[in-house]
Amino acid sequence: MKTTLVVHPNKKPLTDKVSDAIINFDSYTKVLGDAERNVIKNVDINGEIYTIKSFKIPNLINKVAYKFFRKSKAERSYMYANKLLDLGVKTPAPIAYQKQTTPFAFKRSFYISEFVDCDLTYRELTTDFEIEDYDAILRAFTRFTYDLHEKGVHFLDHSPGNTLICRKENTYNFYLVDLNRMNFGVLNFETRMRNFSKLTIHKSMIKVMANEYAKCTGYDEDKIFNAIWNYTKAFQDKFYRKIRIKKRIFFWKKKYKNRVSESPIK
Repeated sequence: MKTTLVVHPNKKPLTDKVSDAIINFDSYTKVLGDAERNVIKNVDINGEIYTIKSFKIPNLINKVAYKFFRKSKAERSYMYANKLLDLGVKTPAPIAYQKQTTPFAFKRSFYISEFVDCDLTYRELTTDFEIEDYDAILRAFTRFTYDLHEKGVHFLDHSPGNTLICRKENTYNFYLVDLNRMNFGVLNFETRMRNFSKLTIHKSMIKVMANEYAKCTGYDEDKIFNAIWNYTKAFQDKFYRKIRIKKRIFFWKKKYKNRVSESPIK
């Protein structure tokens, strides 16, 4: 098996330590998140905490695709992190990525970045409406999203768990994570509105975001709200339709049994 390790130029002295951390990945016990598909762990390297993400081994078709035709998720995460930082968009600093291949197939990949100890993620905004600075955070997040759009960043996984939020004095820093699906270029109105569709099912949140986005752009607030709401409903319908299909096909798997069968949006 061939192993390719690419380390950020600023972190070249850590190459051997990063390689050892990946080799010992399975022995680390501090797992972040639910580890349903990809497994994310923290590791101490020279007294600094870094995050290592081990991507799920792809299916047969993608093993061939990632070997010959497409960049791996780990490589794309590394590339996009560097591009975001060049654009002035915060993301945990990229440290390295590694991919493991055979002559005919892709096997496994890892992405290593700095660890950002955040105060919360956007997800908490969808479940806890009593956060003291709730409105300020939500409006700041909307301005952050507008800034992404203006810089030509189309974050395809703009969803509740993929923005880390750090309070800093009277402002907020937002860090994008889970970066392997992105496009870059000019975003039209419909693409911008669709980019909000995975964030929340709550009308109250969408009303606030529509109001703030209108302030940023000069677009009609009602037009923004209606577009986001319609795209949100369409996304939820599609998502829960897929869950129902998977429940029928993979009826023995617990994770599908525990999912609700109908969309919470009406």
